[in-house]
Amino acid sequence: MKHNTKNYDYLIVGAGPFGAIFAHEAAKRGKRSLIIERRKHIGGNTFTHKKNGINVHEYGAHIFHTDNKPVWDYVNQFTEFNGYINQVVANYKGDLYNLPFNMNTFYQMWGVKTPAEAQAKIAEQRAAAGISGTPKNLEEQAISLIGTDIYEKLIKGYTEKQWGRRATELPSFIIRRLPTRFTFDNNYFNHRYQGVPVDGYTAIFDKMLDSDLIDVQLDTDFFADKETYLAEFPRIVYTGMIDQFFDYKFGELEYRSVRFESETLPTENAQGNSVINYTDADTPYTRVMEWRHFDQKGDENVTILTREYPQDWDRTKEAYYPVNDSKNSELFKQYREESKKVAKVIMGGRLGNYQYYDMDQVFHAALIAVEEEFGKENN
Repeated sequence: MKHNTKNYDYLIVGAGPFGAIFAHEAAKRGKRSLIIERRKHIGGNTFTHKKNGINVHEYGAHIFHTDNKPVWDYVNQFTEFNGYINQVVANYKGDLYNLPFNMNTFYQMWGVKTPAEAQAKIAEQRAAAGISGTPKNLEEQAISLIGTDIYEKLIKGYTEKQWGRRATELPSFIIRRLPTRFTFDNNYFNHRYQGVPVDGYTAIFDKMLDSDLIDVQLDTDFFADKETYLAEFPRIVYTGMIDQFFDYKFGELEYRSVRFESETLPTENAQGNSVINYTDADTPYTRVMEWRHFDQKGDENVTILTREYPQDWDRTKEAYYPVNDSKNSELFKQYREESKKVAKVIMGGRLGNYQYYDMDQVFHAALIAVEEEFGKENN
């Protein structure tokens, strides 16, 4: 079966942010693209849909946050943001704490009231744990940053559920994503620009792909006819799993997957916050999102909760998070070297680059790929 029936310049595998941006920018330059998407919708993991007047994030909470002004300006062409500030609450066996770690957390945990008292408590616990020098793993990194009590209650169980392995087996850099500050500030992100699109994320990609030069085929699996696609299209942008592209020839990279369970309740406010993390090891889910708190929209007396259950990945499940430990990083290098031999293919996105990207990083990477493909002078 022929696929390149319209003399497309590009085949784009995946209708997530990376693929959508590339198609949009190619169309601005008069290039024609066919996007094929295995799922039933565009937008990748940022897909949102409306239910009871509430914007529901299908694949977990997505808050756009960045210090990258060009990226912020770029995404604001397609949407208006609502100024939402993420302020997470942690539930440890019924006790509530503010996240990220800040003076509110330290007061709730220890009763300390000044930065000096909090820093002294952390230093005392770091010394008692015998940690000095460069932390060797996530556990040592966490204790060196915020002490043993907070690590045991708010990090250990959550992180081990999230990644499916012991904290002593995880690389230290994972915990550096979470800010620690000695002010009474519950803003989860340190970034200047942040918010949630007022019309949901899907509306962004609807606008990006609204062009006569872009066609989208949903429910279409690249691997059902990979060789024909490779033969027919002059250029391919691939945003799926890089190891799958090469038929796992060096072995499987490891990923984590997630399962979501949602329920609709007859109230306007079930948990009082947009995100509550469940940080003990026994609760099977990591967090519960209440979507109407992200933008204060929705029908009266209705709210929607979604629970997020981390799980092992296998080839029957969606791959959400690359496991960027040393073993997988070495394996990825082999695939990256292999990808350099396939000159017509551009690898992109979280799975194509095997990187734990935030949304702004995906946008930035896509715009760099566009610049490399078309040249700076045309931007």
